[in-house]
Amino acid sequence: MSETALEPVRLADYRVPAFLIETVHLDINLDRTQTRIVSTLAVSRNPASQDTGPLKFDGDSLVFVEAWLDGVPLQAKAYMALPQSFTLHHVPKGSFTLTIETRLDPSANTQLMGLYRSNSAYCTQCEAEGFRRITYFLDRPDVLSVYTTRIEASYQEAPALLANGNKIEEGMLGHGRHFAVWHDPFPKPSYLFAMVAGDLAVVRDHFETASGRRVTLEIYVEHGKENRCTYAMDALKRSMRWDEQVFGREYDLDIFMIVAVSDFNMGAMENKGLNVFNDKYVLALPETATDQDYANIEAIIAHEYFHNWTGNRITCRDWFQLCLKEGLTVFRDQEFSSDQRSRPVKRINDVKTLRSQQFSEDGGPLAHPVRPEIYNEINNFYTATVYEKGAEVVRMLKTLIGDEAFFKGMDLYFERHDGQAVTIEDFIACFADVSGRDLGQFMLWYRQSGTPEVRAEGVWDEAARTYALTLSQILPPTPGQAHKQPMLFPIRLGLVGTQGDLSASLDGRPFDGLVALAESEQRYVFSDVAEKPVPSLLRGFSAPVKLAVDLDEEALLTLLRADSDPFNRWQAAQSYALKLLLRLVKAPATPIDPRFIEAVGSILDKGEGDPAFAALSLTLPSEADIAREIGNDVDPQAIYEARTLLRHTLAGHLGAQLLRTIQAMTVEGPYSPQARDAGRRSLRNVALDLACANGSKAALAVAHAQFEDADNMTDEMAALTTLALSGTAAGDRALHNFRERYAGDPLVIDKWMSVQAMLPHQSTLDRIKDLMRDSAFSLHNPNRVRALIGTFSASNQTQFNRPDGEGYRFVADVILSIDPKNPQLAARLLVAFKTWRSLEAGRRGLAAAALRDIATRPVLSRDVADIVQRSLA
Repeated sequence: MSETALEPVRLADYRVPAFLIETVHLDINLDRTQTRIVSTLAVSRNPASQDTGPLKFDGDSLVFVEAWLDGVPLQAKAYMALPQSFTLHHVPKGSFTLTIETRLDPSANTQLMGLYRSNSAYCTQCEAEGFRRITYFLDRPDVLSVYTTRIEASYQEAPALLANGNKIEEGMLGHGRHFAVWHDPFPKPSYLFAMVAGDLAVVRDHFETASGRRVTLEIYVEHGKENRCTYAMDALKRSMRWDEQVFGREYDLDIFMIVAVSDFNMGAMENKGLNVFNDKYVLALPETATDQDYANIEAIIAHEYFHNWTGNRITCRDWFQLCLKEGLTVFRDQEFSSDQRSRPVKRINDVKTLRSQQFSEDGGPLAHPVRPEIYNEINNFYTATVYEKGAEVVRMLKTLIGDEAFFKGMDLYFERHDGQAVTIEDFIACFADVSGRDLGQFMLWYRQSGTPEVRAEGVWDEAARTYALTLSQILPPTPGQAHKQPMLFPIRLGLVGTQGDLSASLDGRPFDGLVALAESEQRYVFSDVAEKPVPSLLRGFSAPVKLAVDLDEEALLTLLRADSDPFNRWQAAQSYALKLLLRLVKAPATPIDPRFIEAVGSILDKGEGDPAFAALSLTLPSEADIAREIGNDVDPQAIYEARTLLRHTLAGHLGAQLLRTIQAMTVEGPYSPQARDAGRRSLRNVALDLACANGSKAALAVAHAQFEDADNMTDEMAALTTLALSGTAAGDRALHNFRERYAGDPLVIDKWMSVQAMLPHQSTLDRIKDLMRDSAFSLHNPNRVRALIGTFSASNQTQFNRPDGEGYRFVADVILSIDPKNPQLAARLLVAFKTWRSLEAGRRGLAAAALRDIATRPVLSRDVADIVQRSLA
């Protein structure tokens, strides 16, 4: 194994900080290679701590210059300054001021953590432990301080000087330099510190809060891209109003700023008052951004803004509580998007994301609880489990205690813990207090990893007009947790007859549609049931569980036709398709059920009513969905061939109807990203993709015409993808023409690279190697790497999992190349191997060999060493 030493951090070892830092004054003198940082800290011992030892600050690759104690230079024997730490041996009694000077080289910082340069701008990223790469500090989330930041730079190089809080002073200096001073009155942890400086264009607006305060809004971008900020600004204003109306949260500073940068490891960062964004989640024009891009911008703008209260004003006591801010804020942004768009469609898309990303994580070697109890490298726990499953846990809580109690609990949480660093226990206690419910068993959702499986069996007694439903839960073993306790979770359900939902009684009262499963097995007997029902279980996906219920095709058709719950109508279509696909994987000659073809045709007929929902219902389960359903000894090629056969069959039977749908869903007038038009484009493009699945010349001609004539990126990209997947000369020409059209737009070139990375062709790996030599590609830019290598490893099931192992070896080599420069990016690529144990024996052995090759390298980052060691454990 690698010699990289990994010392685990354990929740059980948490101790309060030995020292408090009341105020932080940062003096930042910017230079491309010799930036000077002087931090002046008001420090005192923490009366809540029993630690009486020296003061030890965190550092990471720092160059120490000098230190002063209460204004007096420290003698060398009084301290020890190393690149990774600063220790003050003898600590004065009472409060004292400690000043430390460090030097940085922002241009050489390829990790994109701490202070670095992105193109011509200086920017910072401090979550989780990046502040220690700027200056020595108690770099932990439970040390909250008031920050004042003075920035000095060349005016020509960086006319914009930005930091957290409100600007309190600015001015010109000699020799063409200038300065600005920012003050944030709200105590915050170091991970929320931010500074940006550069020659940036700014788009300004304002927002009037519910109490009548005028807040300045600013979005900073590269010059020439100001016209791409309109939607982001609109989304910000809608987010601010929604948070006031739904959660009663008003913004608290005089200014809110967003900066879009092109080199960023994450999607965005919620630094107090100064959010730094990956530019792909800010910039949008109809000609360059798809409907999905617009939806992502809306959601991520909202997410980072909502952090102002759920993450900033109230933050985490320690990094084990990460879901306290991320899961809660994902839930809030999902609710916002649901209110802005179609709630059923948003719910389905969120569940698809959860199943594709988090369920596979829960089912593999990287499984961990929503609140882990141990970690080797915190950067590796920004996961789907913390974010998406964390949001589902909050949603379950709301379902269990009801809307009124939930919002009272949120109000109490904001009132009780404002300005504090808190724990999951603090959060849940607020809801227990307002609802009067014991939520001790519910806390298991934060402690136990894995996805529970719910099995359902129903018995209909026609004579007694009763339906007995038995629900049981099975909790599979996961790393470090062989045995689990029964969980508490809500199950929304209904009983569906041929004409729709059936009324029923439970325990002598009309059934309200909700039960809470708390035991390993529970039995419910419904009375006054007029006909044999089909159970509609887990409505709205009321809990993040796997549902095992034996419904035949006729029952699924009943749900598809008559269920009042949109989610379960969609699920019925998916379940029907999965049954067919699993048969085709095992026996490709299996006849296609004509009732399924008829059902797909019926969805097309009704598509005008809710096009976005119809588009989701027409989309077959993905190859990853099918693999997850199979579970073990997965053959990706067999899955691909089964899915291809079903698509080919549907195209052959429904070709004319699909072409009519394409025509009917054409959107007239200027482009709008709003839900109605986006839904029509979605159905049109799903129909186009399916119509071309059997190589129909008529359908491919429609795709070619759409590619040439499209007035928006959504339709152009859909046509490009369909043509590229056709494997024809027309596809290659379309890819070439697209590259020529958008050569100067990196975010659009990312889309071009992603299309090629997902092609299920034997030549794709060679194509990707050629693309890595394209002038637009750079291993230093996370967006380029994610677009090409990330798409290949995460989305191209057949070629990443090639039977010769070349896909694994290629990705492993890229990871090893990136690791010394950007460990976070390398580690996230490595997560693509998370399902390797579920593969058939040949591929499983080759994937393991690639992982072992990484693991045996003598020098690995902590990020990569942690992932590879857990993957092989």
